[in-house]
This record gives sequence, C-alpha cells and structure tokens, in this order.
Amino acid sequence: MNDLVTNQQKIIRFSNESLLEMEDEIAVEFPLTIVVDGDELATMVCTPTQMEELVVGFLASEGLIRTADEVVSLSLDERRGFAYIELKQKQQVTKDFYSKRFIGSCCGKSRQFYLHNDARTAKTVLSQTQITVDQCFSLMKEMQNRSVDFQMTGGVHNAALCTPDGVVIERTDIGRHNALDKIFGYCLQHRISPKDKIMVFSGRISSEVLLKVAKIGIGIVLSKSAPTTLALDLANDLGITTVGFIRGTTLNIYTHPQRIIEARVN
Repeated sequence: MNDLVTNQQKIIRFSNESLLEMEDEIAVEFPLTIVVDGDELATMVCTPTQMEELVVGFLASEGLIRTADEVVSLSLDERRGFAYIELKQKQQVTKDFYSKRFIGSCCGKSRQFYLHNDARTAKTVLSQTQITVDQCFSLMKEMQNRSVDFQMTGGVHNAALCTPDGVVIERTDIGRHNALDKIFGYCLQHRISPKDKIMVFSGRISSEVLLKVAKIGIGIVLSKSAPTTLALDLANDLGITTVGFIRGTTLNIYTHPQRIIEARVN
C-alpha cells in the first residue's frame, strides 16, 4: 500500500436537472489492528498514510510509551492490516487499563478508549507561547490551503503542528483523533518539543481532541469549528487555550485567553 488517501469511484451525479456518469475521489478507509507484545490492543479505522507515526502516537497517547526509544520494533503487515510492536517494558495491555475494543473513525461514542490512563497521561500544560489574532487567521488559512485531500474528497480531517510563523507538519486522516496521533508520533520520532507549538485543527474540538492535545503537551488549539462543553471544562482544568470558529475575520476565544494577544476589535 503506497500511502493511499483517495481512490476513484464511478458515480452518478445529478446536476442541472440531469444525471451524469463520472468519477469521484473517495477517501480510503483502512482497518489497522495493533498488536503489542503478542496481545491485540485495538483495531482502529484510519487513512493508510504515515502508519508508523500513527501507531507510535497512539501508544504514547494511551500511556504505553513516553518516548519512541521505548519501541524495540514496529513492523507493518499492510496486506493483512496489522501492526506488530515490541516494547522494552512488557505490558499486559488487555487487562485493567487497556481492554480490547473497537476504535471507529466517526465521532462520539464509537471510540471510548480514555479511562484510567487519561488521568496519568493528560497533564496540565504550562506553555508560555503567545500568538496574535492575525496569526490565528494565517495559520488556519495555511492549513486549509495545504489540505488537498480534503478539497478532493471532503471526507478527511486535517491537523497541523505549527509555530506562530507557520505550519511545521500537517497530517490527514478520516479520524480526527488519528490525525493528532500521527503528529504526536512524528514529534516523538523526530524529537520535536511540542511546548512552544500550536495545534491547528479542521474539526470540532471534542473532549477526546482536547485530551490528545494535552497529552502531546501543546498549549493552544485552533479550530474552524466549535468546541463541546466537556472539552472546555477540560481545557480550563488543563491550562489549554481553545479558539474556535476561525472563519473569515472572526474567531471565538473560549479558555485561557492570555495566550492570544493583540485582540482585534471591530
């Protein structure tokens, strides 16, 4: 599999009061089962790109590792859809904190993996990074301009790791949580400190998204969409600045506004 994000599908489109046969780009959906030290941990549905980053980020997000060096080996069987991981510290991943379950690509209750381990992996963020309102608009625009796969399919989420001056890396996935895990994995593999970074996100800021941002250690999350009440409760508790509805020349600052400076007044 060669980092396949989209595939062509023959469709019939109704337009201008007529039916037309044509081809459309469809987002690829791929099941990946993660096996840690011989135990099946979870099956996630993802976009089959940067899968090593995805696995490393997922393991760190779930508290099984803290650095990429704790992974002794990671091999992908892309034909069968398996990732096999050997860790330095062996763990019984299917008991207590980690019970095997399905992780869906859609929103809401299909993915319920945050239990006891969230309490020990989602720490308070002490980032001193500040950005201007204009930089919020600029970073969102840059991420959207880079989002070619979304422009083709409308069926993926995008996340971008940024400095105040621009995008460092962007990742795409059908699952918003997977896009964040890919960025987390990239940071661990390349020893990139997240403390002075910003997360720019295409989707809703849910409690799960907020927890992942906290686990990565980023103090500012920007979104073109809305937050949820639980996400804002967590953001207040964990010291994360949340900015939503970044569209055109407007935005909403919900929590810890001290990191957003030079607020624009209409």
